[in-house]
Amino acid sequence: MSEAHPAEPGQPADHPEAVASVEHGSDAGHAEPAAFGLITAPMFISIAMLVVIAIMVWKKVPAAIGRALDSKIALIRDQLAEAESLRKEAEALKAEYEARSNSAEAEAAALIQRAHGEADEIVAKAKADAEALIERRSRMAEDKIAAEERAAVKQLRAAAADAAARAAGRLIAERDDPAADERLVNRTIAELGKR
Repeated sequence: MSEAHPAEPGQPADHPEAVASVEHGSDAGHAEPAAFGLITAPMFISIAMLVVIAIMVWKKVPAAIGRALDSKIALIRDQLAEAESLRKEAEALKAEYEARSNSAEAEAAALIQRAHGEADEIVAKAKADAEALIERRSRMAEDKIAAEERAAVKQLRAAAADAAARAAGRLIAERDDPAADERLVNRTIAELGKR
């Protein structure tokens, strides 16, 4: 059987010198190598494996492996137990926070209800106060108007009396003489004495 190998760099592929052929014959002519004429390679590997296994058993490697695995299992169990306790603790905290949240919601609802009630009371009080203030201001305005009217009437009466007195003084001065004035003054003094 011949195999064609690719040309090496620098050599053309079409030269017959560049192609090598290898032929394999039957294994009948070759003997397997053996140590000391008895031990073959597979047998040597088997013996070496048995020696390694015997040394591992003699040094108690399987027990050490078992102990290592047992400690690893114990560590994993401890971690699982810790995780379980943490999970239970987390669930307890969650339940506690849910209870707090529910109570907070109830408190918030009660607070809102109380605030609405207080707001209604404040609005009602403000409305009553505003009505009372309006009534008081109306009365004050009416009283002020009445006082202004009385003052105006009084001022008007005073002005009318003053005008009447001046007019009467002029009339009297035009019609009466000093003798009539003396009689009028005497009569007025006499009337004042009787009162």
